[in-house]
Amino acid sequence: MQFPSPHEHILPNDITCISSPPLPDQFNVKDRIRGSMLGLATGDALGASVEFMPHQQLLAHPVSGMQSGGTWGLKAGQWTDDTSMALCLASSLITTRIFDPYNQMVRYKWWYKYGFLSSTGHCFDIGKATRNALNIFSQRQKILQQAFGLHNEIQVDSLSFKDVRKVYAFDVNCSGPDVAGNGPLMRLASVPLYYFRNPALAVELSGQSARLTHGSEKAIDACRYYAALIVAALRGESKEQLVSQQFYHNHRAWFGAKDLCTEVLYIALGSYKKPGGYEMGIRGSGYIIKSLEAALWAFWSDGNSFRNGVLAAVNLGDDTDTTAAIYGQLAGAYYGAESILPKWLKQLYAKDLIICISDWLYYFGQQSHSTVHKKKNMYYHVPTQLHKKYSNPAIRMHRGMFQSVVPRRVHKAKNYDSYLRDHLPNPQMWASSQAHIRPQYQQIAANHLVPYSDIFQQPFYSGQR
Repeated sequence: MQFPSPHEHILPNDITCISSPPLPDQFNVKDRIRGSMLGLATGDALGASVEFMPHQQLLAHPVSGMQSGGTWGLKAGQWTDDTSMALCLASSLITTRIFDPYNQMVRYKWWYKYGFLSSTGHCFDIGKATRNALNIFSQRQKILQQAFGLHNEIQVDSLSFKDVRKVYAFDVNCSGPDVAGNGPLMRLASVPLYYFRNPALAVELSGQSARLTHGSEKAIDACRYYAALIVAALRGESKEQLVSQQFYHNHRAWFGAKDLCTEVLYIALGSYKKPGGYEMGIRGSGYIIKSLEAALWAFWSDGNSFRNGVLAAVNLGDDTDTTAAIYGQLAGAYYGAESILPKWLKQLYAKDLIICISDWLYYFGQQSHSTVHKKKNMYYHVPTQLHKKYSNPAIRMHRGMFQSVVPRRVHKAKNYDSYLRDHLPNPQMWASSQAHIRPQYQQIAANHLVPYSDIFQQPFYSGQR
């Protein structure tokens, strides 16, 4: 599969699709991979025409199918940044055949600057956090240009992560530790689809994919957890197993030494199981925790119907396309491509390209399985809170695999104190001289770990994907 140069300005519908060689598919995994990618794009396209529309307005005029117009004036079936970034990520995996974070950022930049893999040929919709990260990345590339004595952007973009990791001053992670928009979750699918044969690796690299543009542990862990669900769906687990409160416990080995953060753990334990949906607090906002909860609510309550779930996700309102795209990744992986209405697929822009990319993910993922293995030390060392000067810890290679590196000067106890100080309700002033009251806060933290997740909600992230 060959992808055009961004400077050729070839629209996705005009990219030549070359079929992947056939591989045995005893358990219908290929159809599930297609379903996940098509589900993402279908959800995106269904929600595109009503993006930012409030729930109350959609109650009066609910979306029931593909439609044109809306915020971006798109044709029915055209998709937005969610699918464009998902295809950029997939194209990186297919082209490099490895997880190359630098190449991924290069392709996101191509989309942002040149409209690479955009349904309109230009970037018309981008979240604030993603835009900031890509602007930082473009500036940091000047470090590489100087270090390698390169003359133009094309040469710098052609570097691999194996090359750039040798430059100590360059960091491929271009976000701070407080950025928790839903951008990394909307584009996620191809990482767990590619690496599903190695669940622990799929979970680890899904978290790494988030850190490139969204550095919050909430964004990282939301992607790790959702990747585990997608992997489990591909591996044939039942819906009851996927939505079980025991899912995280039963698959704990997939997550390495780093536990899920409290906000994501609360969702894993079933916070999304609210029959009243919107009336009970489910929201399709740009904050990744709320987006994850909304997508899982739609999956849990869809009555085993992709149509029901994706429309429910859209009609929550606000970040309609992203909520539905996130739902579509998991629902498509579980129900398969055949569950998506044929009339929607007929209208879906560049459907054949998406199917072709899905098939290549399946093909190269099968090949990579025999050579790529997760190392026992591939886990996050990221504490709950990092001092500003320790933000954006570098990713570096460790025996051919990826490892995030945080300065050793960050002490676990100090980070835990920061966590208590920043997150517990009405915390007292915290200082080293008050260490004697730390056990009291430990007990409060234990008591509030799950039932009081509302104290962790931070609505200022809304809309900053």
